[in-house]
Amino acid sequence: MVFRRLLVLLALLASAAACTLPNDSSQTADPSRAGIPSLPRELERDVGAAYPDAALQAYVDRVGQKVVSQSAVSGKFRFVVLDQPLANAHAAGGYVMVTRGLLALLDDEAELAAALSHEVGHVVQRHASQRARQRQSVLDAAVEAATSTGSITVGRSVARDGLLALRRYSREQELEADKIGVAMLVKAGYRGGAMVSLIDKLRRQGQLELQLMGEQPDSIDRRSTTSTHPAPVERRIALQDVTDATAPGESHRMAYLDAINGMSVDDPPQEGFVRGNRFLHPVLKLAFEAPRDFRLFNDTDGVLGVGRDRSLLFFSCTEGPTQGSLADWMRNRLKPTPTDIHTTEIGGAEAAIGARPRGSDTGLGQARYVLIRHGDRVCFFNLLSDGSDRDQRIEVLVTAARTFRSLSDADAAALRPYRLRIVPTAGTTAQQLAQRMPYPDYKMERLLLLNGVDNGAELMRLPQVKTIEP
Repeated sequence: MVFRRLLVLLALLASAAACTLPNDSSQTADPSRAGIPSLPRELERDVGAAYPDAALQAYVDRVGQKVVSQSAVSGKFRFVVLDQPLANAHAAGGYVMVTRGLLALLDDEAELAAALSHEVGHVVQRHASQRARQRQSVLDAAVEAATSTGSITVGRSVARDGLLALRRYSREQELEADKIGVAMLVKAGYRGGAMVSLIDKLRRQGQLELQLMGEQPDSIDRRSTTSTHPAPVERRIALQDVTDATAPGESHRMAYLDAINGMSVDDPPQEGFVRGNRFLHPVLKLAFEAPRDFRLFNDTDGVLGVGRDRSLLFFSCTEGPTQGSLADWMRNRLKPTPTDIHTTEIGGAEAAIGARPRGSDTGLGQARYVLIRHGDRVCFFNLLSDGSDRDQRIEVLVTAARTFRSLSDADAAALRPYRLRIVPTAGTTAQQLAQRMPYPDYKMERLLLLNGVDNGAELMRLPQVKTIEP
């Protein structure tokens, strides 16, 4: 439901560009980036840039090369850390990529090897090309059915059934990659249980994310028929009969913790930082504050805010200057033409506010557009509320947009990403460690998740733990 509304909201201002600075094509020639992998341009556009830490990149590549060499996997692989805070992994064109967010979640080198071997398993089995062929077969069958019967409805039915089968096929591929990955783990000398502990950590991460959004944590174990990935519990069950999944082996926890110590856990500075319900951008030198019940999700294209009542906020900025008044721009560019357009000032800068006409989309609820001139750029908020109190709620969102302000050079320079730090547990308590986490809520839950333990007592049995520091 949230994603459907998001698509509607993004469509409100489809002509707007990303809230980020253009990439510097000379970046790879920068001597300071020596040892940082340079991804192909098209791949980087899809997955983001490599994290600028040569030592961490070299460490992850060594682990990956160890895994493939011990399993005699053919082909050339490059293992790369992506400069992204969300836990994820990808494989494409000989590159196997893990994000900073995934590295922060993992507890030892064996779990890193598990994540890498899972992705290598996809490559070895040519899962991506198999899915592409299956997808094309589905489309061909749907076209043929529609042509032979003269019925578009029949063609759509064939396509729907084929796509559902393709999703089931994708889930089977994920389970297959798990099993292949376990075998590769053990051959490389790592503990076979690292794949299961990796799955458990991803499950707990998903549970906390659901909690943050006011959802039931146990829904992580329920997948729909349209899901392309198996639920974590399915992945765990599928590994129960795999002998290697309990094989002993190395963990190399201390080496892993040393490698990730000091790693950023934030978005790259050129995409801005989320601080609770605040967003601050040190490069564009701007900030705003969402309503207190909102969760902010930052991406290259902009910032999405989701309220507890599922009200939505989307913020971004154009990449180039906009000529004429913002009121005229809104009047001439947005369709259907907004009503109640009026000019104002926000943060001392020219601004314009307009409303989506009532009745133009009966399922949309209340929607507002807020445009603000920021130097040569125009920054904008798209606001939506369709709950029972949408009239009052939309005004709360407009008030939040009015918190937009420019940052001084000093304020922007003072912004730094949060860092992952390895600290000893001696001389402190779990509660004290949790209170040091720089987040407004769920401090203990975040700390326990970060260290893969269930409670404070287990945490304190570890000689060193991961924490987050400003």
